[in-house]
This record gives sequence, structure tokens and C-alpha cells, in this order.
Amino acid sequence: MIRQNIKVAVDAVVFGYKNKSLNVLLIKRNIDPFKDSWALPGGLVLEDESLEHAVERELKEETNVTVDYMEQLYSFGQPNRDPRNRVISITYFALVKPEHHEIKADTDAKDVAWFDIQKLPELAFDHKIILEKAKERLRNKLTYEPIGFDLLDDKFLFSDLEKLYMTILEKQIDRRNFRKKILSFNILEELDEKVSEGRGRPANLFQFNKKQYFTHKKEGFLFDIK
Repeated sequence: MIRQNIKVAVDAVVFGYKNKSLNVLLIKRNIDPFKDSWALPGGLVLEDESLEHAVERELKEETNVTVDYMEQLYSFGQPNRDPRNRVISITYFALVKPEHHEIKADTDAKDVAWFDIQKLPELAFDHKIILEKAKERLRNKLTYEPIGFDLLDDKFLFSDLEKLYMTILEKQIDRRNFRKKILSFNILEELDEKVSEGRGRPANLFQFNKKQYFTHKKEGFLFDIK
């Protein structure tokens, strides 16, 4: 007879865009193992809850963040990933606007903070591997779905959109071709509001038209910026 003593956990990779940089939400652990180390928010799934409810609960308890949309990322189950038990983690990833959330640590978290993805502390467990998988998913998805708008303000300069893509893709883009392609999709509204970018003339603000995007999508439109 095969006996199992496997526990199931959930972890959340929450990305935000702050100060022209991609950030991730981390907690400082208040318990062993890895006490005082930074980690992704998460914890064990209770007997009577779904995976989705578990990750929403852990995120709310440890960071005070509630997200409208989260998608399952990957499962991590190396036998030695947790020194206490055999734990399989079902991970999720989400995109939020940090300025819309008041973060606060509680329960198993001693502290919570946003970290620039390029200036991360050492992470507990296998959370560095999880984060790399989430970054890969984000970069790939950015090229075929307009998820970048979930990270920007409701009204933004086109140059902000360009910087967002270059930051996440970690490469330069042909700005002229990028602008031409994005505008050809007819999912952006150019507003009669201008903001100064420093030197030169003030530039118009833009707004993502989500309703128009989903209308196009039903008609077979493909968002593709490769």
C-alpha cells in the first residue's frame, strides 16, 4: 500500500509597475524555516477551501492586497523544496497597480514591501525559481494580450507604454514601429488632455478601450506585437 504525506500550498507572484520599474510584492517571514527572509506571499491550503480561495485568503492576510484577476502559473513539487514536509505549491500570478493598494503585513508575515525586480533580496524556499517562471510568463503574455495596460494608470503617455514594454521585455524596441502597430489595433483612445514630458511640447494622454478590445477579439482580432 502506498502512503502519502503530502501537503498542498499556494503562492502568489504579484507584479506592479512603480517608478518606471517592474516590481514584485514580497513578505518577510515571521516563522521558521527562513524566519526573517523575504518570500512570496502564500501558505498551506485548508481542508475545506479551493485553491483559488486559499491564495486569495493568504494574499489578503499577509499583505492586505485583494486582486480582481489572478491566473494559475505552475506547480512546483521538488521533494526537498520545504525542509519541514513534502509540500507541493500551486502558484498564481497577478498584475496590480501598487498605488491602488495599502499593503500591511499580518499573520505569518513580519513585513511586506514592493521590490524592484532588478534589486531583489535573497528569497526563501524555491521562490527565486517561481519568480523566474512568472517573469517568463509575463514576458510571453505581453506579446499576445494587452495585459500591460493593467499596470499603467488609466490615463497614460504613449511613452509610458513604450517604457513599460522595454522594462518587462528587457530589451529596446523600435519605437516608431511599435507606435504604428499599437495604434493600428484601434484599442487606444487619444484624449484631449496633455502632459509635459520635460523638454519639448506637451504630449497627449491615451486610454485603453477595453470594451473595444473585447469586441475586436470576438471578431477574431489577434493582439500580436512580436
